[in-house]
Amino acid sequence: MIADATDARPVDGPLAGTCVLVTRAPHQAAALAEPLAALGAEVLIAPAIDTIDPEDWGPVDAAIAGLDSYDWVILTSANAVDRFLGRMAERGIARSALTGIRIAVVGSATAERLQEHGVTPDLMPADFRGEGLIEAFRAVGAGAGVRFLLPRAASAREILPETLRADGAEVDVVAVYRTVPAQPEPAVIERLRSAEVDVVTFTSPSTVRHFVAWLESAGLDASAVLGRAAAASIGPVTTEALRERGYDVPIEAAGSTMRSLVDAISAVVTKRSGIR
Repeated sequence: MIADATDARPVDGPLAGTCVLVTRAPHQAAALAEPLAALGAEVLIAPAIDTIDPEDWGPVDAAIAGLDSYDWVILTSANAVDRFLGRMAERGIARSALTGIRIAVVGSATAERLQEHGVTPDLMPADFRGEGLIEAFRAVGAGAGVRFLLPRAASAREILPETLRADGAEVDVVAVYRTVPAQPEPAVIERLRSAEVDVVTFTSPSTVRHFVAWLESAGLDASAVLGRAAAASIGPVTTEALRERGYDVPIEAAGSTMRSLVDAISAVVTKRSGIR
């Protein structure tokens, strides 16, 4: 069941008796929370991140005004899709302005979000990481002399733009949003303090960074919390962000999707007959 932090009614299923904290924003949490709840988990939704406007829309607006100069637009998250297309609409630029420009996405969730806006991506790598997208671009010959627009978070991994530039491409990176730590939920903090959470999900390096800040602002030690609760990572990039901070990662999704993360959590819980 999807519960608030005080609802502990038992539910049948392979994840019954397991409390999973989903750190995504409520409007993005359903793809993870609902299948976990269907398997019997108690799901707490408490976002670690708030998404806010960039400090300056000027570079984005300039890129939108010059859209026809780009060969590719790269979108690496659902937030990037919403923020970039939303800004186009605010500036009075129709989605038809993307006609003739190829669109690349980094994963299936981003592709689905883009399609909800009525736009179909032209390229999605099998490996849902920046590294996979680099190889996909090389495979289609998108390198030297090609112009890319990369609307993304203000802070993100640099491997994609840096490698494309090393391959001879021109890449304009514009920030369409910033991520900041969300305000901790008092009831969830108490569940974490009391060691009543079994699994904490992480779906991006920024989730890791802001979750740690979220805990610290509430006076909790992240190492202690993640020593009691199992960290569940969406994929290798997020796993690396956790391990760089010294945290164990007993659960990692095989396919870098929400469904794969649910399956990984279920497999580990079932194997151990519980996480604790």
